[in-house]
Amino acid sequence: MRISEFEFRARSAEETISAGERLAAYLEAGDVLCLKGDLGAGKTTFVKGIIRALQGKDTLFLGSPTYTLIQEYRFKRPYVFHFDFYRLKSAGEIWNIGWEEYCGSDGVCVVEWADLFPELIPAGACWLEFSKRGEAVLKRGL
Repeated sequence: MRISEFEFRARSAEETISAGERLAAYLEAGDVLCLKGDLGAGKTTFVKGIIRALQGKDTLFLGSPTYTLIQEYRFKRPYVFHFDFYRLKSAGEIWNIGWEEYCGSDGVCVVEWADLFPELIPAGACWLEFSKRGEAVLKRGL
C-alpha cells in the first residue's frame, strides 16, 4: 500500500463513503486493508466507497459478506475482494475458501473484523481502526 497516513472523521454515511473513495486512490493489486472496529462503526459503509472508486459508481454494492465470507467485485482492475471474518469460528474456514490465493493476487483484499484472526493477515497489510464517533485512523500492524 502506497499510503502511510490516513484519517477521517465522518458525520454521515455519505461522508464515510467519500472517505473510502479517497483511500481507494492509494490501493493497488496485492494490497490487504484490514478494518477493525465495533459493530456499527462504519466499516461496511467505508468499503462501499472503496468499491465505488475502484469498480465504478454504478457497481451494485452487495453489502457485508457476513454470511458468505466474501463478495467479489471483478468488473475492473484491480478487483476488490471484500471479506468479513465476524462469524468465523476458526481460521480454517477462511483457508478453505482460498484465502492464500486472494492475498497477493490481482485484487485488493478488504477485510472486516480482521483482528479476530490476525494470524491470517500477511505482513505489510494496513489496518484502519474505526470508532463509533465516526473516526478512523490508518495504522501499520495491529
